[in-house]
Amino acid sequence: MIEIERMRIPVFVSCPRVLNTEQEKAARFIKSLIDKNKLVWRALGKSDYAHQFPLTEVLGMVRHCSGGIILGFKQFEAPSGIFKKGTKEEKVQKKPVYMPTPWNQLEAGILFNQKLPMLIFREKGIEGGVFDLGTQDKVFIHEMPKLPLKAQTKDDLDTLFQNWAAEVKTHYYHR
Repeated sequence: MIEIERMRIPVFVSCPRVLNTEQEKAARFIKSLIDKNKLVWRALGKSDYAHQFPLTEVLGMVRHCSGGIILGFKQFEAPSGIFKKGTKEEKVQKKPVYMPTPWNQLEAGILFNQKLPMLIFREKGIEGGVFDLGTQDKVFIHEMPKLPLKAQTKDDLDTLFQNWAAEVKTHYYHR
């Protein structure tokens, strides 16, 4: 007798392809929460590979997904910097400046345009665009899980994912 595999609902995950050890642990933990909620991680460069222009591929993938997660991992670090140089709002930053992959911003915009339930996580120090507090309607910015987690933090993340997964499933079954 052939066992029929249950279909899992796809969610698009914006995540850099190359991660350090700590980032990889956090990404694996988030993947475990996706799996636990009977969803499947879809990402360009991880689960899927481009045959066309990458933005075209992302849009095509997102159209087949019912939710999205943005993982704002540090991908670039500068020891200092100047924001808005030469303007009245110029700001000298003497502490390190961290940047995520620019794909996080593009992919978040595509997910938002498709009105998909979204979770956004950022490593400490990641700011700007979708990572700024209060920039998204009904989307909250969460700190990236740093393992090992305290029991309460793990429970809180479990609840967060259950609530988000419920929205994802509602989107999937009401399309």
